[in-house]
Parts: sequence; structure tokens; C-alpha cells
Amino acid sequence: MHSTARLTRLSSPLPVTRLQILARGSSVTPLAAPRRHASNVASELPTSPSTRYLKPVYDFSAHTQSSATKNTIALGNEYLLSVYARPPFVLSHGRGSWVWDADGRKFLDFSAGIAVNALGHADPGVSEVLQQQSSTLLHTSNVYYHEWAPKLAELLVTLTSKEGGLGSAAGSASPSSSAAKQGAKVFFANSGTEANEGALKIARKVGKDRWAAATGGTADDPSCPKTRIVCFENSFHGRSMGALSVTSTEKYQIPFRPLIPGVSAGKLNDLGCLHRLITDDTCAVMVEPIQGEGGAAVATEEWLRALRKRCDETGTVLIYDEIQCGLYRTGNLWAHSAMPIDCHPDVITMAKPLANGYPIGAVLLRDTIASSMTPGTHGTTFGGSPTACAVGHHVLNRLSDPAFLAHMKEMSAHMNNRLEVLPKWFSAILQPHVRGRGFIRGLGFHDVSHPGEVVQLARERGVFLLTAGKDAVRLVPSLNVKKEEVDLAMDVLEGCLSSLRR
Repeated sequence: MHSTARLTRLSSPLPVTRLQILARGSSVTPLAAPRRHASNVASELPTSPSTRYLKPVYDFSAHTQSSATKNTIALGNEYLLSVYARPPFVLSHGRGSWVWDADGRKFLDFSAGIAVNALGHADPGVSEVLQQQSSTLLHTSNVYYHEWAPKLAELLVTLTSKEGGLGSAAGSASPSSSAAKQGAKVFFANSGTEANEGALKIARKVGKDRWAAATGGTADDPSCPKTRIVCFENSFHGRSMGALSVTSTEKYQIPFRPLIPGVSAGKLNDLGCLHRLITDDTCAVMVEPIQGEGGAAVATEEWLRALRKRCDETGTVLIYDEIQCGLYRTGNLWAHSAMPIDCHPDVITMAKPLANGYPIGAVLLRDTIASSMTPGTHGTTFGGSPTACAVGHHVLNRLSDPAFLAHMKEMSAHMNNRLEVLPKWFSAILQPHVRGRGFIRGLGFHDVSHPGEVVQLARERGVFLLTAGKDAVRLVPSLNVKKEEVDLAMDVLEGCLSSLRR
């Protein structure tokens, strides 16, 4: 058996060379001549928008596709369920923040597999752990113990206690609330959607237990009213029926109604709606501290404090969906880590970056909530497998390394400085404020047709971006992205915005 030390040691990714983005017949390269910068050399900020990427680098029309690309796309169209609108190329491999397609095009990936690849593509350390663990013990089910699920759970709980979250103040050696002092538990799943489904299920059971304790009834009494759920507009919590029911976005819900009953939706940061929405009949409130798919909108500290207070008043379980904004994407372990403990949740759900692309999800919950769950009340066949948890343990150790975090915060601050000038340069196109924190950022547009257009323009210039909600472009790069990669992405984005203005 491979030793714990060997599987968990930190491994630095191989260097990514500054290769040029090459296009057939194009002389444009991503790292061209230096640009004019402000007099403050330390900031290295441009004084005007880049004009290097006004024209596309790549042509994706059918005549540029190789026969292999055409065959793969045709095969997918014939046999894959048509629920994705993909661009007409086939990715073949990646390294760090870069990916290549089957026809030799190179792309800077500022989508990171939708905020998943925290350590980038083809990370050598992740690959080594995958190879070692899969050749030792790939899958066991949860009928038996294995080495890695307890170790990853311990790491999640101890990091949260140390760095802040779930009732622990940031920087404290031990939890600073009586609930948190009793500890926390982890349930492993396979995805963010499964984690959210599990959290809702747990909250429903807690609600029934609390109602029974308050009334002298029994938790299985069908007349128990404490079953309602509250969510918020522009949220995204998943596509299975329960998670979809709390994803209060029309385009996702309409084709599948009726959804589960007893769900009410409010507005993020609306203080006035909380007393009306959250009552003694509410068992769960689910919210993203920073909305991902919804447009990178940030819940304010004041609002989260009022939300926590109202949940306490009504005996409601407060769930923070940190699937996209958690696990260091904001620069802290959790998006709420640096907040006072009166803003903290009872439950945290997570997934995306935890194993850098290997499927895993998790629910982290206070012991006061976990005590309602007993053997047989929830379960999964694949969740928390030896391989998923070994990779997750390795990834989380690396993400929490102080040197890694220092670099990440420096790079995210630099990206923020580049982003903050864009609404001033492109005021006719962009809304005045950049959304989000750290490496989950959003640019809001006045014209809702522009985000999709900018994503396409950027792709034609060799950079992957994402839309978010109806009116935003989202930037969620790998957390180990380099300065020159940030600058390239910003130069391309400026070129795209300039092209819109022309």
C-alpha cells in the first residue's frame, strides 16, 4: 500500500511555456510587444485599453475543421443527448491554464471547467495520486471504511475551525461558538447537486425533529408543517428535481414544472423580505454567498447577518451553497470565512474544485444539525470513494498552503486592478461596478445580448470565458494562474470590448 506521506505531499505543476497562440494565416500572437503602462512601475497597470486583439485569431468555420474533428462532432451529434450547445472544436489536452484542441489551436482557459480546475489542467501531483490510488483501491462503497474519507473529512473540519466558517472565527485556534465547539461532520457525495440534495434532505429531517420536540408530537407525523424551503432569485443549486426546485431561474425551471411544493423565493440582499419568507414553518434556507451562474452577485454582510438572525428566531437550518465560491476561490477557505460568526451558516455544501475535476461533492454541517441523521437516513454508492477522497485530500492540502494562497491573492488583486478600470473605459457597455471577489468575478453589461457575444469574441481570440445570469461575463480562472496569463486574458477582454464599441 502506498504511504499517506507519498499521496499527500505537495507537488508543483510542471512549468507552462509561453507558447504563442497560432492561427492558420494569422500573425497575431498573445504575448506581443510591451504596452504603455502607468508611471507607477510596481502596479504595471495599462493607461489605455489594449488594441492587440481587435481582430480574431481563430476561424471556427467548418472548412477549417480536420476530418478527425468533424468525425468526433458528428459522432456526438448522433449519440449524445442534445442538451449542450458546444462550440465547433474538440479539446484534446491541457496543461496548467492552457488547453489545446485536436486541430492545434491553443486556448487560455479562464473558465477552469466552470470553476473546477483549481490547480489547472493535467496537474502532475493530481495525476500521480490518481494513478497510485486507482491502482491500490479504486472503489469500496460505503459499506466499509477506507483510509481517505476520514482523513479528508478531518482536513475540512480542522481547516474550517482554523480559517473561519460554520461558527468558527477566522484565525481562532478553536471554534468560537458553542454550537461549533461540539464539532462538525462531513457527508461525501459525487457532485454539487448531490451535496445540495443531501443538505435539503438533512434540513427537512431537522425541521421535523425540532417541530416534534417543540409540540410533543412525532417527527413522522404527516401533519408537521415545518417543511417549507426558502431560496433566492438568480440562484443556481443544481438540475435534479429538488435542487432545481430551489434554483429560482425561469429558464431552468419552466420545462419541468410542477416542481417540489413548499418553496418560496426572495431577493438577494433584500432585508424586507426575510420576515415574510422565513417563518416557523420553514425548515431550510439555501443561499449562495456569491452567486455563480446568477451573475457573480455578492450577498452583503449586513444581509447575511439578518438572514442568520431570522433563521435562529424560527429554528430554520441555514445552508450556504459554496460549490462555486468556496474552497479558496475568494482568497479564503469559504466566502464567509472572514465574516463575523453571526453571519455563519449551519451547513456548507461544496464540490467543484475539491478534487480538481475528479467527481466529488460534500456537505459540511455542525454537530447540532448532524445529530438528526442516523444510519440509513441517507447514503450513496459512489460518494466518498477512496480515489475521490485521496485526490481531494491532496488538492485541499495544496490549496491551503500559505505560499499558494499568497500567490493566488497577489494574482487576484492584479486581475481586480485590471478589471476595475474597464467600466470607466467602456461605460457605454459595462455596468459601473465589477462583481464578486478573488477569482470569481463578473462584469455586468447594459445590453443583455453582449455577454454571449463577448464570450464568443474571446474564444476567437484564444481565451475561454463564461456568461453568468442574463447580463454578465464571468471570470473563474485556475487558482494558480500566472501574471502573464492574467494580463493576456485582460488584453483579450479589452480587445473584445473595443470590438463591441466599434
